[in-house]
Amino acid sequence: QVQLVESGGGLVQPGGSLRLSCVVSGSDFRLQTIGWYRQAPGNQRELITDIMHTGHTTYDTSVKGRFTISRDNAKMTVYLQMNSLKPEDAAVYYCNRVPFPWDFWGQGTQVTVSS
Repeated sequence: QVQLVESGGGLVQPGGSLRLSCVVSGSDFRLQTIGWYRQAPGNQRELITDIMHTGHTTYDTSVKGRFTISRDNAKMTVYLQMNSLKPEDAAVYYCNRVPFPWDFWGQGTQVTVSS
């Protein structure tokens, strides 16, 4: 039932910015906590930030101060504004429920940080 569609990734130089979008369909989105996960080659998928239905946000130390998560309940969309990007931010970015992801994962969106 749940569909997750990530978009907005691309190639950016170090220090640059990107905004990712995640459209969530087929679930009671309004009351769900949704997060962004990322997976770099050879690494496990890791949760880097999430946002509750109240708007409360949590950030991993690796992205705190640089990334901002937000949501638009009317559009059933979660956003990730990424600033001051570093090469170590390069990964495939996914969205999903927190703390218990749905079984379905979207295709993710690739973020490449390179000069």
